[in-house]
Amino acid sequence: MRLRATPKALALRLDGGETPEELRNLRLPEGLPLEVEVAGPVSGSLLQALLELGRPLTLVPPRKPSPAGTLVLSKTLRSGERVQHPGTVVVLGDVNPGAEVVAGGDVIVVGKLRGLAHAGAGGDEERFIFALELAAKQVRIGPHLAQAPEGLEARGPEIARVQEGTIVVEPARRR
Repeated sequence: MRLRATPKALALRLDGGETPEELRNLRLPEGLPLEVEVAGPVSGSLLQALLELGRPLTLVPPRKPSPAGTLVLSKTLRSGERVQHPGTVVVLGDVNPGAEVVAGGDVIVVGKLRGLAHAGAGGDEERFIFALELAAKQVRIGPHLAQAPEGLEARGPEIARVQEGTIVVEPARRR
């Protein structure tokens, strides 16, 4: 079970295996309806407990499953190198200008990201890009594209994610 707030509702993901007691013990803020994503088998008693919460709810279709597997690269990617993987890509080194990392999942760079990074390459805009130093001229998440302003210096560990249809870059320590 996963619960997160969106601007319009509380998004609740049921993966299967949750108990009615777990659902009843959730401390939900008042005033927001529930959007429930049923991603796994749930019991009738769990659905009954969901209805007993007494708030408006909407069932939403399950999101695409997370891309399987993580590729870990223990090297620096040089200009002209391209890494493509259906899951998450972790680079333990730098991604130099002219190098590309294309991932169906997230892109995590434990080093400087100065090349191109594309997370959620299959169209999944819920993915993110993290780097200890995010100095890329361009990043992509799902169908979204962002270009860094000229002269902007990297400010330490940062994470890029999509918020309200736009790629936002913020210091990683804030989350």
